[in-house]
Amino acid sequence: MNTIQDTTYYAQGTPAERWERARLFFDAKDYAAAARVLVGLVEEVPEQTGPRLLLARSYYHSAQLRRAEAELRTIVERDPVEHYARLMLGRTLQRQSRHDEAESQLRIAAALAGDFEQL
Repeated sequence: MNTIQDTTYYAQGTPAERWERARLFFDAKDYAAAARVLVGLVEEVPEQTGPRLLLARSYYHSAQLRRAEAELRTIVERDPVEHYARLMLGRTLQRQSRHDEAESQLRIAAALAGDFEQL
């Protein structure tokens, strides 16, 4: 596919249809394709956590760690008690060998999840 057709395919449909397409790509472990669908969806509905979190997870699983980190930081800025985003942020930082930063995020995630044994 050329770039214009490629972009059109991933942007095609209603937000609900694109969400479903992104989830299908993600479930099929085609994380890069899921991310291509989700980028436009997140731009369209930036206030929704679900698409942004799935985009971050898609970036994480496709080793686009800086992009994953940026999306996760946006989520925790908006919702500081979103424990799964904190957990993912910690894991993303670990994969970048930023262990001190990762540890603080993982501790917060554990506390938010009520897992006080991890503290």
